[in-house]
Amino acid sequence: MKVPSPGESISEVEIAEWLVETGDYVEKDQAIAEVDSDKATLELPAEVSGTIEILYEPGDVIGVGEVVCKIDTSADAPAKGDKPIKEPLPSSNKIDITPSKESYATGSPSPAAKKILGEKGILASSIQGTGKDGRITKNDAINAKASMGSSIGKERTQNRERMSSLRRKLAKRLVSVKNETAMLTTFNEVDMKPIMDLRKKYKETFAKKHDVGLGFMSFFTLAVVRALKEFRNVASMIDGDDMVSFDSMDISVAVSGPKGLMVPVVRNADQLGFAGIESQIKSLAIKVRDGKITIDEMTGGCFTITNGGVFGSMLSTPIINPPQSAILGMHNIVERPIAVNGKIVIRPIMYVAMSYDHRIIDGKESVGTLVAIKEALENPIDILMQGDVKKGLDL
Repeated sequence: MKVPSPGESISEVEIAEWLVETGDYVEKDQAIAEVDSDKATLELPAEVSGTIEILYEPGDVIGVGEVVCKIDTSADAPAKGDKPIKEPLPSSNKIDITPSKESYATGSPSPAAKKILGEKGILASSIQGTGKDGRITKNDAINAKASMGSSIGKERTQNRERMSSLRRKLAKRLVSVKNETAMLTTFNEVDMKPIMDLRKKYKETFAKKHDVGLGFMSFFTLAVVRALKEFRNVASMIDGDDMVSFDSMDISVAVSGPKGLMVPVVRNADQLGFAGIESQIKSLAIKVRDGKITIDEMTGGCFTITNGGVFGSMLSTPIINPPQSAILGMHNIVERPIAVNGKIVIRPIMYVAMSYDHRIIDGKESVGTLVAIKEALENPIDILMQGDVKKGLDL
């Protein structure tokens, strides 16, 4: 079997993990390996059925078109009761379109517990966790006491592990963005009460009809589309000395998956309603979670939306997703006191941030874009639904 091309401009991949062993019998189309390119992690399916011989180890970099393994098609399939065909384990990682909790290996400490143990100089392996599956909780770490000589005099060790091809490429791209763009960030705040009231009132009816939840992302995507129609440069890109603009509104949405952050694209978002956008995002997020996302599904976006709020971020300066020129950062929703009509009231407030390339986007355009997004989010019925909620949500 030769390494297939994952996409245009990709010349090599790195073996991330073999899902089978030499001597195993594999079925046609069975996932036999995961490979990292500089854009995504992809599964490598068997082209035929037979007994496999693996030619490369995990971590090896292989050029597209090179032979990665051999499959003996003359071998007979194992009888029932023999060694079962191995399948990749299903992922339990959560995706960033809904609040998520981290997954831990049995006996491993939570981030809070890990920090406390580090400060105390106590090894996690010396503690019996009381959490689910033996997980070491924060209270376990607080109550843990260092045994005599548990850390004093012991040699400090370190673990060195080669970054994946995807992570190495991402690191280079991030540094390139910082060095090659004139990146600035503008901030604002959004009163989320109108959207939260709408979701509370219509979420069950919406989900029942469309078989998908009414999330925040559809509101933000439609607000972005409206703003980009007014400020076209924000959705443009620099190519040498040229400015490239687009007729379509393909919006990239950052999604957290098992292999890191992926940015699939919602195609023709300007032609979709709330249900269409939520359905596309759900489908793409599932593909990211299951490692089924393709290169084509992650290229071609003109603007990116990223939601750090699901991880608890109050405020950030999101970094531009090249070759795009701007990115919108969502954050957590916190009840804050604000002035409304001369009175102090408590409202659910989200801070939003838009980073942009000042080489192509002026301050007036960047601020105007974020203000237009804010206006649409704070008055969704009139601006995003043309005054008719049921028609706007297709109920």
